[in-house]
Amino acid sequence: GKDPSAVGLLILGMSVGAILGLTVSSPILVRFGPHRGMVGGLVIVSVGVLFIGFGATVFHSIPSVAIGLILLGFGNGMVDVMMNVEATAVEREVGRTLLPLMHACFSLGTVLGAGIGAAAAALGIAVVWHLLGIAVIVVVIAVVAVRYIPREADLGDEAAAKPRIPFRERMRESLRVWADWRLILIGVVMLGMAFGEGSANDWISLAVVDGHGQANSVGALVFGFFVVAMTVGRVVGGPVVDRIGRVNAIRITAGMGAVGLVLFIVGGPMWLVVVGTVLWGFGVSLGFPLGMSAAADGAANPAARVSAVAIIGYCAFLAGPPLIGFLGQHFGLLNALFLVLALLVAAFLAAPAVRPISEPVGERRENAPDPA
Repeated sequence: GKDPSAVGLLILGMSVGAILGLTVSSPILVRFGPHRGMVGGLVIVSVGVLFIGFGATVFHSIPSVAIGLILLGFGNGMVDVMMNVEATAVEREVGRTLLPLMHACFSLGTVLGAGIGAAAAALGIAVVWHLLGIAVIVVVIAVVAVRYIPREADLGDEAAAKPRIPFRERMRESLRVWADWRLILIGVVMLGMAFGEGSANDWISLAVVDGHGQANSVGALVFGFFVVAMTVGRVVGGPVVDRIGRVNAIRITAGMGAVGLVLFIVGGPMWLVVVGTVLWGFGVSLGFPLGMSAAADGAANPAARVSAVAIIGYCAFLAGPPLIGFLGQHFGLLNALFLVLALLVAAFLAAPAVRPISEPVGERRENAPDPA
């Protein structure tokens, strides 16, 4: 049997690794550059996957699995920041909002990974061989894909040409960004949206079953509506943001999320709960990618700034579900979701912080020279 407390500690190890990876990503990016940093981070992820596979099925070693999960979280945290920094540089170059679409690829990857895992289980493939294959695929994709990512100098990034500074100074620069009130308010947006997404992932199905008295199959179906709405919001969000601006996009989506939560909590006919769920999904779809984009926009040391808001967002992901569970135990699960509603209202109020501080995307396109 599996000891729930041991499983919880293992998952905590991955979370700690992720926070460490987010924290050190900025100085590593400055020292080695995003290309080598991303490849290195994904290699660490692959090594972690191997530790998990061999530790769980060959050596039956909990410490090996723990090391693997820490490495997996660490590498993923590193790569997450570097990918978002590179993505914002590409956004500035092409003059369009791209991060929502890129974040939609996370959902696609989750579905693809789940499908591969289900197929491997159905075919009777041993876990160790399955994870070994995943590790190889991750490294191959990293080495191949990084060749097609523009380098900082190609994107006109002046920081790419600056001399490397000592590690201690890089760490001080990374910590200094926490004194920026604009960044803190962007973090509030990230907090509300990430808290709303994380809580939905863990509690929507159970809230439908326990709070609204529906069958487990209905709870799973309603959660599916949430995932689809959030993914669609990210796929179509870029052009919408280019048209109405980041601030309006955050206000509209946060407002949709708040209305959706009210409908979900108050309930009534099941179709009304579904409508609330869909609005909730759309409501949290753009906050995380637009927060990342705003953190890196028009400011020095974008890696440290993206790292800072990413830490806030991931802490919300990690802390949100357990906190909702604790409140749900004392006040009821549906009532506990009023905390998510309050944080979405806070994100709505903090929306002006995501306003671009460099030339707006639309103006940049208008001022661009006509192609020959």
